[in-house]
Amino acid sequence: MFKIVSKRCLTPNITEMKVLAPKVAASAQPGQFIIVRTDEQGERIPLTICDYDREAGTITIVTQSIGISSQKICDMCEGDSFADFAGPLGRPTDLMDLPAEELRKKKILFVAGGVGTAPVYPQVKWLKEQGVEADVIIGAKTKDIFTYVEEMRGVGNVYLCTDDGSEGFHGMVTGLMKKLVEEDGKKYDHCVIIGPMIMMKFAAMTTKEYGIPTMVSLNALMVDGTGMCGACRVTVDGETKFTCVDGPEFDGHKVDFDEAMRRQNMYRGHEKTNPETHKCKCHG
Repeated sequence: MFKIVSKRCLTPNITEMKVLAPKVAASAQPGQFIIVRTDEQGERIPLTICDYDREAGTITIVTQSIGISSQKICDMCEGDSFADFAGPLGRPTDLMDLPAEELRKKKILFVAGGVGTAPVYPQVKWLKEQGVEADVIIGAKTKDIFTYVEEMRGVGNVYLCTDDGSEGFHGMVTGLMKKLVEEDGKKYDHCVIIGPMIMMKFAAMTTKEYGIPTMVSLNALMVDGTGMCGACRVTVDGETKFTCVDGPEFDGHKVDFDEAMRRQNMYRGHEKTNPETHKCKCHG
């Protein structure tokens, strides 16, 4: 059993948990994921690793309540335990493949949207530990649903943007990306984009205009996390890949986003819960 040692609500439907899993924490790397089951009858749910503490033996996960299974996770409280907590799985960020000297020469931009901010954090944190301070764009519809902003400010240069203009740049992440490059004179050698599929599609189109090599995370497509169910199939540069075993990160300029979005939408109606029930049972 894997005990939840702390829990906090980041927004009304996004929950952060630190889980005691020493063996997973000992080998976790930025970009990887784990698979959890709440109990013996629970569904296998892949979740991106948002942080890890090797000394404390903990893994941090962030879950957005969008369906029955994710709501079941969010309903768990500090002191409860997961039946299964398997990992780390998937390939770490490709930035880890670069020699330290080459890495420190790079100007890196991260673009995060929605719950994508959480899996961006361990990559930016790891880069900071290597002596690289990256720029990070965090986008949201409105300021009330930002997550991990203060944590990110502790490890990178943060730029906020909101669709409604309630905080930071007024507009989409693509608009802020263009502003940084065209008006502020920023030059980037590499970009990592994690967030809603439609956001990643247009953000990757923007980096392609500027010739910036780009990686995107397709973790939202994963279902069983082993490659056996086939739900996370995606076409990359004309070839079929499985997000959970070949990714979750791929070249954003080679991903067939339209196909990926069609596949994602196939399952969207299967696991919906009433928004009124999206309350943490720990607090009533």
